Amino acid sequence: MLSVENLTLHYGASQILHGVSLTARPGAVTAVMGTNGVGKTSLLKAIAGRHPYSGGRITLDGVVLDHLSAAQAARAGMGYVPQGREVFPLLTVTENLQTGFACLPKSEHRIPPRIYDLFPVLAQMKDRRGGDLSGGQQQQLAIARALIARPRVLLLDEPTEGIQPNIIKQIGEVIGLLRGEGEIAIVLVEQYFDFAYGLADEIVVLNRGEVRLSEPAATVDRARLLREVSI
Repeated sequence: MLSVENLTLHYGASQILHGVSLTARPGAVTAVMGTNGVGKTSLLKAIAGRHPYSGGRITLDGVVLDHLSAAQAARAGMGYVPQGREVFPLLTVTENLQTGFACLPKSEHRIPPRIYDLFPVLAQMKDRRGGDLSGGQQQQLAIARALIARPRVLLLDEPTEGIQPNIIKQIGEVIGLLRGEGEIAIVLVEQYFDFAYGLADEIVVLNRGEVRLSEPAATVDRARLLREVSI
């Protein structure tokens, strides 16, 4: 289980997160929701080692991950799919996937067939450059690249942003499949309300860098949640 306790984060003199806490368990989707600018992306960056946090604690299965770098966090089991995808535009699809090998022993430097089962379009485009793919195809590539490293936690930052509806459906199906396998804890930052609400097992709402609501999705009234994330 991933546990974030009383996390604070600053950009210079500006405090962005104010004592944020959440948990994410294997086989469940923890949806982090809220309007633009409330600290959702900053929270994921802190967990993924992309931005230093000022205070608080992050643990994974009881082991404290104390201010790790991005590489150290990835080796500890954090799979991060950033907003904007960050696909290498001049590398082929295969080469982009191979960048996920960095966290694995050399004996495991291979792309498992399962990746192409989850994302068949990537098998068809192995030799295409990342920059030549559509936004939806790049998003699938970014998720697949994160899965190559066999993460224990999958951090997804706005995976539906700028994506066509049929690809959004496919990504939702993949997230649902990963959840059903029960091995990965999934933290989903998402502003597409119906997508997040439909997948969530736990819901955390941020407002001005603070947790405004944290409840199992089954107990959250949809209308109330919609009001909370629209403020």
